[in-house]
Amino acid sequence: MKARVTITLKNGVLDPQGKAIEGALSDLGYGGVASARQGKIIDLELTTTDADTARAEVGRMCEDLLANTVVERYDIAILP
Repeated sequence: MKARVTITLKNGVLDPQGKAIEGALSDLGYGGVASARQGKIIDLELTTTDADTARAEVGRMCEDLLANTVVERYDIAILP
């Protein structure tokens, strides 16, 4: 079973990389971008076959290591 964790900054947290992306896109002529926020995706291959167990385990992984929950939020998708 696979899990995909999408980690993004919480609303209100400054995102200097997002601002740099905005500026670069503008410089390249993409004027229609109002804002950009960056994040990260982590794909995990799990040995469990139970989706509920997988989601709970990945949630603990996020809380313990993968996400800085002070400034980041995460979303877990369990994939077939």
